[in-house]
Amino acid sequence: MLRKLHTSLDASTYRATPVLEEAKFPHPPHGTRLLWILLASLSLPSVVHSTVFKVGIMGPWKCDPLFAKALPQTAARLAVDRINNDPSLSLGATFEYVIIDEDCQTSAALKGFLGHYTLANAYLGPANPGYCDAASLLAKNWNKALFSWACVNHELDDRGRHLTFARTVPSPAWVLLSLARHFRWAHIGIITSAEDVWVDMGIKVANSLRSYNLPVTTVVSTDQDHTSIRLALSRIKRAENIRMVILCMHSVLIGGNTQRLLLETALDMHLTDGTLVFIPYDTLLYSLPHKDVRYPALMNNGKLRRAYDAVLTVTMDSEENSFYNAYQKAVNVGLVPRHIKLHQISPLFGTIYSSILFMANAMQNLRDIGSRMSGANLVHHSRNMAFYGFSQRFRTNGSGVSLQDYVVLDTDGKSWHLLPTHRVDMDAGTVRSLGRSIHFPGGAQPSPDSSCWFVPGMLCKGGGVDPFHLLIVLLCIPLTIIVSTGFYYCIRRRINQIRLLSGPDKIMLTLADVTFINPSLSHKKISIDENKVSDTSRKPSDTICQSPSTPSTISTITPATYENSNIAIFEGDWAWMKRLPSGNVRAITPQTSDVFELIKDIRHENVNLFLGFFLDYGVLGIVTEYCSRNSLHDLLRNSDVKLDWMFKSSLLLDLIKGMRYLHHRGVCHGRLKSRNCVVDGRFVLKLTDYSYNEILIAQKIPYQDPSAEELLWTAPEILRAPHPGLYGTRLGDVYSFAIIMQEVVLRGAPYCMLELSAEEIIQKVRNPPPLCRPVVSPDHAPMECVQLMKQCWNEQADKRPYFEDIFDQFKNINKGRKTNIIDSMLRMLEQYSSNLEELIRERTEELEIEKQKTEKLLTQMLPPSVADALKIGGTVEPEHFENVTLYFSDIVGFTTISANSEPIEVVDLLNDLYTIFDAIIGNHDVYKVETIGDAYMVASGLPVPNGNRHAAEISNMALDILSAVGTFKMRHMPDVPVRIRIGLHSGPCVAGVVGLTMPRYCLFGDTVNTASRMESTGMPYRIHLSHSTAKILVDLREGYKVELRGKTESKGKGMEETYWLVGRNNFTKPLPVPPQLKSGMKTADLKLLLQRAVRRLSTVRTVTRIVGGLDEDNSMMIYHHCNVSFQKNNTSR
Repeated sequence: MLRKLHTSLDASTYRATPVLEEAKFPHPPHGTRLLWILLASLSLPSVVHSTVFKVGIMGPWKCDPLFAKALPQTAARLAVDRINNDPSLSLGATFEYVIIDEDCQTSAALKGFLGHYTLANAYLGPANPGYCDAASLLAKNWNKALFSWACVNHELDDRGRHLTFARTVPSPAWVLLSLARHFRWAHIGIITSAEDVWVDMGIKVANSLRSYNLPVTTVVSTDQDHTSIRLALSRIKRAENIRMVILCMHSVLIGGNTQRLLLETALDMHLTDGTLVFIPYDTLLYSLPHKDVRYPALMNNGKLRRAYDAVLTVTMDSEENSFYNAYQKAVNVGLVPRHIKLHQISPLFGTIYSSILFMANAMQNLRDIGSRMSGANLVHHSRNMAFYGFSQRFRTNGSGVSLQDYVVLDTDGKSWHLLPTHRVDMDAGTVRSLGRSIHFPGGAQPSPDSSCWFVPGMLCKGGGVDPFHLLIVLLCIPLTIIVSTGFYYCIRRRINQIRLLSGPDKIMLTLADVTFINPSLSHKKISIDENKVSDTSRKPSDTICQSPSTPSTISTITPATYENSNIAIFEGDWAWMKRLPSGNVRAITPQTSDVFELIKDIRHENVNLFLGFFLDYGVLGIVTEYCSRNSLHDLLRNSDVKLDWMFKSSLLLDLIKGMRYLHHRGVCHGRLKSRNCVVDGRFVLKLTDYSYNEILIAQKIPYQDPSAEELLWTAPEILRAPHPGLYGTRLGDVYSFAIIMQEVVLRGAPYCMLELSAEEIIQKVRNPPPLCRPVVSPDHAPMECVQLMKQCWNEQADKRPYFEDIFDQFKNINKGRKTNIIDSMLRMLEQYSSNLEELIRERTEELEIEKQKTEKLLTQMLPPSVADALKIGGTVEPEHFENVTLYFSDIVGFTTISANSEPIEVVDLLNDLYTIFDAIIGNHDVYKVETIGDAYMVASGLPVPNGNRHAAEISNMALDILSAVGTFKMRHMPDVPVRIRIGLHSGPCVAGVVGLTMPRYCLFGDTVNTASRMESTGMPYRIHLSHSTAKILVDLREGYKVELRGKTESKGKGMEETYWLVGRNNFTKPLPVPPQLKSGMKTADLKLLLQRAVRRLSTVRTVTRIVGGLDEDNSMMIYHHCNVSFQKNNTSR
């Protein structure tokens, strides 16, 4: 069964894109599919996530019983379980939820929302549209996403202002607008229940419809009494030409008593005779079941059934699977309580469930792209989604707008059945018939209004526009425009002429106003023939990274940098003139005057201030403030200026602010590059050369193709257009900004990492694929900065962010910190001043490191508890241990080996061997007591007792040591095997520290002596056990292989039974084979053999050294002869 559930789960993947087509698997109806999905989500193993993502489910769950019928707790639990167990949703976080009760009073609800800041990472709500706008702004400030199924406010459609807000269902206002447009019911009235949530909802619905130019003339609220309801309906009746009445209150079909009284009263007042159509509002928020569903309110109330003939119920279409079917299947499998009947559940349950899935799918999109988790990013990635909710499909378009279809339900005037008549296609914004006409009371629908109400920009009066008045308006408007435009143009031309030529704010400057530092521009030397200035006439300091192949002349469209400009003094301040490729100019055109007027009004701290236009002796130029740090291009290539990330980000932020300001003013730069970004003495970056292209066009200066080097910042779509470099766009400016970001981050030229010429780069950028873009490693800048750069140079211009979005993202990169060059320099000074403190801190850290080394060395020599006591000068009291196991080992024949070896060779032997031992004991719960010569002593069960594990730990260690010794070779006697004897004994002992100078942790007691006797009476390559140790090992039942050796005489103990430890179950390491004693041989005979072998090898080594002067062949012959003799002697013995 579980396998079937998994198969179904894979075939109907929740988060659909292409999977929703479901073409490869036969699928059951959606209700059964939901059942399988829910069962699979509970049967699959839970995925362990690293973090928790908590969703706050907001609504008036306590103060409004009909909202509480949505069972938000159960809906949220089901959705969260499905998300956390869905293998297709790898969110990197565990979804959780918290139910947030919303007060029914709008002011109290808003106050409560202020306190919910820490409750959740994102919010589903609010249910009250009265404070949706405020809640969205608060969520934006908190950088948390706000997903709503109830907010109808049209102000929320401004994505720039509400970055962290998204709707999980289509805006009800859009649905009502589509319906009104189809039936041409423009005049609308709204009746709301008296509760704040419905009153505010009615007001927001009215404002939204009015924003589409529909005349919503009446909005009235009513209490649950006949008098109040009659007054409200009387106002609707008195209002002019109302066709459609929207009822903002709980639907009578789910228990709304106010709507029942209102419809029955409308029947009594003859308002259900076909002149009005009533539209329940709350059914727009969920999918109301209608197929084979019996609503007791209609079945048991004939008067209401007759009144309901004038009602059109519009609700989300759930295709072939209704909410009740999906809920009943969940009940059948025990996912929701059985004691709650279907008619007691509000279909809003499904909306809450699906809205939580909406969040999860948006989060998955964000994770797939690798964007940073934030409220704005989560909302931004709710686009182009498709998934299956509780009982219907959900999908969004490229703008994040939900596209669920709606169905129009009607009764036939006799029965209580709700029959679908029309479908509202939200994708196309149209209403189409389903083959069944609407049954209107009286046989006729409300009179249609003029279609002009639904045409944007068209004026309507009453039911339409009077033809005579329309003719007068059409004649008067163009005439008024022509006269006003002519009058305005004449006045403006005159004002511009005055401002251009005279007055304190005049724009046109001459040599009488400007004093140039360059002597080539003066009253004596300037002339028409000097419009072309050669490269040699310039000082070297005036040139910025100019390629030898592209000489700069005034007749060429060159960048506005100091390479082709002049420094001057204007009104006592330094100024800079950018000369235009104008030739001999005697006058400026009216179009140029308009550009002058536009530039004059541009003032921003990150835009180089325009001072005026220079026109004299045929030379035309732009005069702006002089910036002493030259251009950004120069600054980046000045190795004397140290640029950290804070410095770079400050420059980039200045650039973003300047471009954002220009775009807000409607100015497109068109020539953005690092050479057109100048830096003043305070390291503030300012934009220059803006409106340069407009002046060229206005002056009708002939276009000349710029060099490839000048087009490296140009967007690909502009490169493909005619005259690249002359026309720009806002999104083209964004592309240019991305290339400047690459320059700043890498402090290199554009595309500096590519070994291509400028012409080759331009050709590749103009004609992809493949895409040709700079390569920037995340090591040079934050990953968010690199991602922003890639967004800005996207091949598809419409996918590039605007500078407003770039500004917000760049602030997030710096985590909201203000970047200021002066602040950065002050911080550098503070760092220098605190250098001494840093030095002291470093020395303190070094001292602490040395202290740690000393303590580590001390703990290697003594147990940590003993070392701690000695450090504080305390005494260490001897400690008695009930039962420990001791290990002794020594090297067989060590005295003989030492006598025939150099001292340094003996040291190397012991160091090599004990290094292996020390590495092995680190894997066991043992304590190395000491080494004396070739003796190695280890204990387990002290200084920290370990129960009965001491014998097992020592035995495991002994087996590992014996296995390692079997392959050990001495460096100076590789042919002589190193054999060790090992003895183990268990018993009580006392441990304590002996002495003050070079204190040692020593063990005392008969157990120590006995363990030593076990070693001395043992055999090479054998582990000798006492009776006590063998008994403990057998009692442990861990598979130790113990063999009886027999009676062994122990000094001071007499004869006692001892044992050999020969292995352990699952111990796979090889053990050396112990030497076999021939009959009649004793242990002393083995020692004698070893002595003779070592002496023979020592003789060989001595002879070899003596004949060291012989050639190699003779030495080898002598060595071989000695070995053969040695082997023969051994054989004879």
